Amino acid sequence: MSTEQRQNLEAILRQSAFPADSDVNEQRRQLRELISAQPLPPDVTVTAAALGGVPTAEITVDGIEPRHTVLYFHGGVYVIGDAFLAADLASQVGRRTRGKVISVDYRLAPEHPYPAAVDDALAAYEALLRGGTAPSDIVFAGESAGGGLAIATLVNARDHGLPLPAAAFVMSPYADLTLAGETMETKRDADPLLSPQALRARVTDYTSGHDAALGLISPIFADLAGLPPLIIQAGTHEVLLDDAIRLARQAAVADVEVTLDVTPGVPHVFQAYYPILDEAAAALDRAGQLLSAHLASAERVTAFADDRSST
Repeated sequence: MSTEQRQNLEAILRQSAFPADSDVNEQRRQLRELISAQPLPPDVTVTAAALGGVPTAEITVDGIEPRHTVLYFHGGVYVIGDAFLAADLASQVGRRTRGKVISVDYRLAPEHPYPAAVDDALAAYEALLRGGTAPSDIVFAGESAGGGLAIATLVNARDHGLPLPAAAFVMSPYADLTLAGETMETKRDADPLLSPQALRARVTDYTSGHDAALGLISPIFADLAGLPPLIIQAGTHEVLLDDAIRLARQAAVADVEVTLDVTPGVPHVFQAYYPILDEAAAALDRAGQLLSAHLASAERVTAFADDRSST
């Protein structure tokens, strides 16, 4: 793994970091500009669609006959980003799981504060199940706020009595909107992208009068019992590192199978930089292998249950 790659990436990110005091519309414009400058891989196709009345982006990779479905939740602290801007990173998860990716274009704050994103995410998952996709053929994935939303959606689906997917993969999850993690301070100087001030400026846009410690806003405080296997990845150069560590601990205490995978010297959602960072591609490969194993295991359990019920 290249020290030079990490240093080059950090320099790029420090140049492009959003000012903490810029408004939401300006941050949205800057993100669109930044991501549209990076073309999608030529074998990736993105199509507008919808699930349960929620807009989505369906992402497929040429040459892969989808065997599974990845329900993907984009990041952006619940106020910026969209399902289409996330297509590149989302496609990398689909590529490694031989799955079609459905990226959920959930409503954003401040125009649509909590619980809009949570409601949209659950509606999309319910529609996927109603459409005949077996839960054992589904995995959730997401980055940053989308990682937190993926976990919140598992909790919400469980509480609504829905069958749960085979596994979930979250990258640098934003899981505590009270911003109480120790690394908010201890990693402040190391993080080239996020700062406590920048996060704090956007929290009330989403919570809008609700308690930030609610389990569906900050799943670090939710009861995680009964959730499927979780794969949690983070880098050591991010203020949200402690969110990943504490989320993994909460899952373990609740008897949930969890893999915590921390890569040294890399920033928030480092997987997005897979074209220029060896650690990113390697982390995606590890996650893909685990997701594929969990999908295969869920498939065997379902087949066994079907055999039992038919005898």
